[in-house]
Amino acid sequence: MEYRTLGRTGLRASVMGIGAGGPSRLGQRDNIRSESESIDLVLQALDAGVNFIDTAEGYRTEEIVGAAVARRDRDRIIISTKKSLGRENISREVLRAGLRESLSRLGADYIDIYHLHGLRLEQYDYYSQEIVPELQDLKQQGLIRCIGVTEHWNGDLEHKMLQRALKDDVWDVIMVGFNLLNQSARETVLRTAREKDIGVLIMFALRRALSGPDKLRATVRTLIERGEVNPDEIDSEDPLGFLPAEGSAVSIPDTAYRFCQAEAGAHVILSGTGNPGHLAANLASFARPPLPREDIQRLKHIFRDVTSVTGQ
Repeated sequence: MEYRTLGRTGLRASVMGIGAGGPSRLGQRDNIRSESESIDLVLQALDAGVNFIDTAEGYRTEEIVGAAVARRDRDRIIISTKKSLGRENISREVLRAGLRESLSRLGADYIDIYHLHGLRLEQYDYYSQEIVPELQDLKQQGLIRCIGVTEHWNGDLEHKMLQRALKDDVWDVIMVGFNLLNQSARETVLRTAREKDIGVLIMFALRRALSGPDKLRATVRTLIERGEVNPDEIDSEDPLGFLPAEGSAVSIPDTAYRFCQAEAGAHVILSGTGNPGHLAANLASFARPPLPREDIQRLKHIFRDVTSVTGQ
């Protein structure tokens, strides 16, 4: 497992992070796993070298994460969790109550990274003025180690909130949507985050559009119809067929993860699953060498103008 320093936080994080949200939520979203099985899934990742786990109040998986972490060395594990915001602005009291409840569910004395979850551009001024000082106070008390913010990418395709957030020097970590289909964050977010040495968590590296050949074909056809992909530069029937079997990617998900892993400024790539076999395959992807440079450059070129999809 590769480890990277998470920007100015100084935390050494595994490049693969376990995402306890997303379509699976460790197998809890559709009750395909028992709580015990989901705990074992987290332990499988930890025992393979993953030391970064991302969860949230809204995912309802904090207790599972806490139960798994309790069976391993807490000091070696980075826990990232989030306070749900919604459309209505929350108060400082609600923030503090949410943190206390997350700490209780996680069975933790502190949280390594505490995020404002899915912050929208129109909410930004309120939260930066009213809630960030409270987060800074909680940090001084040692209840949280780092302050983070995550975007609401499905409703903010241009990453406007994060572009605004990066103008302020208050965020230790950001979570941004990025994948091989939509690489728009490279210039709008990642470049500035690198300059400011901010920790970057990548979400949406793998979603439905990159989960299999049929869904990828359908997405590429849509992008061609919208004029965001040049049909002369890609085979719409086999969009990734140019990748050689020897020395390159072994599957679409493998391509997706390794493409993000190679992105400058990306520290942790979140990977969610509720399936032990899928987890093993994802671990194998992160253990492989980087994709060949020529393949990465071609993927960058083909999807250079895409802004309309998240891969969801």
